[in-house]
Amino acid sequence: MAAIGSEIERLIQLLSKLPGLGPRSARRAALALLKKRDTLLEPLAASLREAADAILTCAVCGNLDTQSPCAICNDGRRDPHILCVVEDVADLWALERAGVFRGRYHVLGGALSALDGVTPDRLNVSGLLERVKNVEEVILAMNATVEGQTTAHYLMDLLGDMKVTRLAHGVPVGGELDYLDEGTLSAAFKARRAL
Repeated sequence: MAAIGSEIERLIQLLSKLPGLGPRSARRAALALLKKRDTLLEPLAASLREAADAILTCAVCGNLDTQSPCAICNDGRRDPHILCVVEDVADLWALERAGVFRGRYHVLGGALSALDGVTPDRLNVSGLLERVKNVEEVILAMNATVEGQTTAHYLMDLLGDMKVTRLAHGVPVGGELDYLDEGTLSAAFKARRAL
């Protein structure tokens, strides 16, 4: 492979740090950006600079927005008595895209993981405990991973006598049993309900 300039190599290295992009995909993305410098690279660079300058972390829930408190926290039409706890902003955005929840959110900033050194003090647990004082129900919308379920159990213990619910796990809509892993099938059987 021919030597490439250090600026191009740095661009490739930075792109390869994005989720879903390995070194080969990062090289293709860098080449596409450089070939379309005027229509893609320069507008993207300007947009990234604007985003870095304007986007804040909401002081109330942990969402990303151009204002703090964010638009969701400021929305008076949302039910302030129901709080949905998620691991990450991406999870909040997924629930918003689905349009299934009209309450308030709380972003933990991750999930407990002994292997990765993520302890309760590295998550936004203290903010959660402060917010639940005026809440009737806490929905734990943790990922169906070992870390997510560990975090959910930890939070259930902390929240004590509060009404705490969690998302159901199991067979997805349109899913075929033959394609599901054993963990999903097991969760589906444990969470079965009467028709």
